[in-house]
Amino acid sequence: MSDKTAPPGTTPDNVPHRAMITFCIIGATLLQSLDQTIAIVALPYMQGSFSASSNEITWVVTSYIIAAAIMTGPVGWLAERFGRKFLFVACILGFTVFSIFSGAAQSLQQIVIFRLIQGMFSAALVPLSQSTLLHIYPHERRGFAMAIWGIGVMIGPIMGPTIGGYLTDAYNWRAVFYMSTPFGLLAAAGLLMFMPRTLGQGSLRFDWLGFGVLAVGIGALQMMLDRGQRQDWFNSGEIIVEAVLAGLGIYLFTVHMLYAERPLIRPALFRDRNFAIGVVLMFAVGTILVSSLTLMTPWLQVLAGYPAATAGLIMAPRGLGNLCTIALSGRLVTWMDPRWMVGTGFLMMCSSFWIMTGWTPDVSVGTIVATIVLQGAGLGLVFTPLQLLAFTTLSPALITEGASLFSLARNIGAAIGVSVTASVLARNAQSLHEAIGAYVTPFNRALQGMGPAQGLLDPGTRQGIARLNQMVNYQAQIISYNNDYVLLIYTTLPVLLLLLLMRHPRRRGAA
Repeated sequence: MSDKTAPPGTTPDNVPHRAMITFCIIGATLLQSLDQTIAIVALPYMQGSFSASSNEITWVVTSYIIAAAIMTGPVGWLAERFGRKFLFVACILGFTVFSIFSGAAQSLQQIVIFRLIQGMFSAALVPLSQSTLLHIYPHERRGFAMAIWGIGVMIGPIMGPTIGGYLTDAYNWRAVFYMSTPFGLLAAAGLLMFMPRTLGQGSLRFDWLGFGVLAVGIGALQMMLDRGQRQDWFNSGEIIVEAVLAGLGIYLFTVHMLYAERPLIRPALFRDRNFAIGVVLMFAVGTILVSSLTLMTPWLQVLAGYPAATAGLIMAPRGLGNLCTIALSGRLVTWMDPRWMVGTGFLMMCSSFWIMTGWTPDVSVGTIVATIVLQGAGLGLVFTPLQLLAFTTLSPALITEGASLFSLARNIGAAIGVSVTASVLARNAQSLHEAIGAYVTPFNRALQGMGPAQGLLDPGTRQGIARLNQMVNYQAQIISYNNDYVLLIYTTLPVLLLLLLMRHPRRRGAA
C-alpha cells in the first residue's frame, strides 16, 4: 500500500514550510496534552456549580479519557481514508469547538456529553502530529523532530494543573476550557495553509467488528480502573462484569486482528521487533509518567503541609529537568546509541524513586527539588530515543497506525499506573494503621510516664484516642507512600531487559 502523504515530487528533504508546519503541530500537541490534566484542578468548582456529588463530577474527566482511548485505535484507518491533512484540521476544529461548548455548559449532563465528544476529536491529535513529523523530516533529523514533539507531549500534563489552578483562581472554571480557543484556531489555520495536501482512499472499508470489540474492551477497562477503588475492586459485581468485558473484548480483538483480511490494526506492526518492544516500553513510561505525579502532589499538600500554590512551585522543576533532557537527547541520538540513553533514563528514574522511599515530611525543599529534577530528566532522556528506536525501522506506510498504537499504550499505561498505585496506597495505609495501632494500648510503656503530655495522649480518654489515631494514620500514610515508590522501582527495572532485544537503528538501516 502506498503512502500518500504529500503531493508528487515532495520528499522529506524538500517539504515547503516545514518550520511553520512543525510550529502548528506542536501547538496542537501541547493543546491536547494540557487538556488531559488542566481540568482536574477546576473539578471542585464545577461540582459546586452543578450541585454534583464527588463521584458524579469525576465523569467530566473520565468521559474524556474513555472517548480518547476508544478512538485512538481507528486513527490509522481514518488518516488513510480521508487523508492526514483533512483529518488533522477537522480534529483540531472539533476539539476547539467542543472545548467552548464545555465551558458554556449549564448542567452536568451537558458538560459530560461535550467532554465525551471533545475526547473523540482529541484522540487523533497526538498520533497524527507524531506521524506527520516523521514524514516531513528526513531520517537524519528525526531525532530533532521527536525531541520537539516530546516537549509538547511531556510538558503539557506537568503544566496543566498549574495553569488550570491560575485560571480558576483568577477568573472561573469556564476559563480553563475557553483558553484553548485562540490556539486551536491558529493551529488549524496554519496547517490548512502550510501542510502538504494529502489524498484519501475512498475505497477503504472500515473494520466495524474489530472496532466494536476494541471499544468494548478499552471502555470496560477504563471503567474498571476508574471505579475500582471506590467500589472495593472485585468485591463489587460491577467491577467483575467490567473486568470480564475488558478481557473478552481485548482477546476477541487480538484474534480478529490476526485472522481478519483487513483489520483495524495490522499485525505487520508487530513483526518489527523494535516497534513491538517499543510499545511495551511506552506502556511502562505511561505507568510512571502520571502515577509519579499523582503520588507527589498529595504528598506535598497532605503530608508535608505545603499550600497548593507552593506545592505547584516545588513541582515545576520536574518539568525543567524534563525539558532539558528532551532537548539534549534530540542532539545526542544522532551519534550515540539510543538504547544506552533509554537505559540511562530508566535508571535515573529508579534512582529518584529509591531516594523517595526514605522521605519523611521533614525532608528539605532542596532535596525534594533535586530528586524530582532527576526524575523529570530521566523521563525526558527516555522519551525521544525510544521514539527513534521504535519508528526508524518501521515501514512508512505503517507509521500513522504505529503512532496511534503508541498513544494507546501510553494512555492505558497511565490509567493502570494511577489506579494500581492509588489502590496499593489505600490498602497499605489501612493495613499499616492496624499494625501500628496494635501497639497503642494503655499497657505500652512508651505511653506511660510522659508527664504533662500523658493526658493528651491517654488511650483511656476520647480526646487521647482521637489524637493517637491521627498520629497513627499520619505514620501509616508516610510508610504507604514509601512503599508505592518501591512498587514503581519494581515496575521500571524489568523493562531494561527488553532493551537487549532491540536492534540499533543504524545497523538495521544499513542492512
